[in-house]
Amino acid sequence: MKAEIITIGDELLIGQVIDTNSAFIGAELTYNGIRVVQRTAVSDTKEAILGALDAARKRAEIVIITGGLGPTKDDITKVTLAEYFRTELVMNAEVLADVELFFSKFGKTVSDVNRKQALVPASCKALRNFNGTAPGMWFDAEGVVVVSLPGVPYEMKSLFSEQVLPLLRQRFEMPVVLQRTIMTQGIGESVLAERIEQWEDEITAAGMKLAYLPAPGIVRLRVMIDGADREHCSTLLDDAVQKLLPLIEKWTFATEDISLPVALGERLKASGKTLCTAESCTGGYIAHLITGVPGSSAYYLGSTLTYANKAKTDLLQIPQDLIQNNGAVSEEVVTAMAQQARKIIGADYALATSGIAGPDGGTAEKPVGTVWIALAGPDGTVAQKFLFGDNRERNITRAALTALMMLYKQLA
Repeated sequence: MKAEIITIGDELLIGQVIDTNSAFIGAELTYNGIRVVQRTAVSDTKEAILGALDAARKRAEIVIITGGLGPTKDDITKVTLAEYFRTELVMNAEVLADVELFFSKFGKTVSDVNRKQALVPASCKALRNFNGTAPGMWFDAEGVVVVSLPGVPYEMKSLFSEQVLPLLRQRFEMPVVLQRTIMTQGIGESVLAERIEQWEDEITAAGMKLAYLPAPGIVRLRVMIDGADREHCSTLLDDAVQKLLPLIEKWTFATEDISLPVALGERLKASGKTLCTAESCTGGYIAHLITGVPGSSAYYLGSTLTYANKAKTDLLQIPQDLIQNNGAVSEEVVTAMAQQARKIIGADYALATSGIAGPDGGTAEKPVGTVWIALAGPDGTVAQKFLFGDNRERNITRAALTALMMLYKQLA
């Protein structure tokens, strides 16, 4: 079974907005055994939309469209689809009620412009949008399903997961596709591939597929299998993962698709321990990652953002001569930062970072990308030096994730 994704919007073509919708839809379709044969981005013109839709319906049984469903005049997808399927726009009472409810939550009445959001092509099945005002639309004609969804990512994702996928499963006979995800931190993609090369050859011979999905500081491994027997496929996957884990145990923090802050939070809650942070070069990014997890107040007490040396001495009471003699980016200073943060804030553990994120500030002795990370806890303090590279954004991300991984392993 084949599918095609069409994204609509001039903002995508000129690079003003990154197309994350296609990545999400493509991954979900693939996971459900539907092969994506093409992804196309087109401008907000009737000719472009009609041309892309015509071509897609010749290649695929499923066409997913996102974008162009807003209330303004440049959003023409709905009108164009009505013309394409030779139907008219009609007022949908359920959608109108949803739109009115949506605005009532903000104490507002529905304008005439937004009331038009409840107009949908008569021949489509309206997919109610409980996170916005633009409904989705499901067309089924001549053996091809065409689904039009809002371009706003969180609205699209909700509609796709909760309504489109169940309808696709009803409409088509979906194959069994199973996958397992292993999350790693602190090992590069190429080194990881070399380490598990033999294992990868073995699972490939058994009909499984392995994908490496790298991001700064993280490599996600996805093992996938398809077949007719769900139980058999599941057993093969589980056996493959069990053989993999001993090879990469040092770098693995999850055997499901969750983030490192989530995995660390689960360990902190299970152990009943608390955490605080003292950040310099990471600029509060560690605290941001931790507090992005719901319920993190159960184990995260707070942070000091001591970016300048004066903040280190004033807030953390780091002796000035310690900084002058060793430099702010040093084992001695980052160790003192972690220990003082733990003492002042009163947490079981404290993570501290000090480094040169770049692009300026490096020296021959301490080049850009040099970062010291310290972890202070009940059993003492450990500090480690890292060389992350010359890209500021990646250095901050990798330093933050490396710090979290240090504590994750400590709690094992």
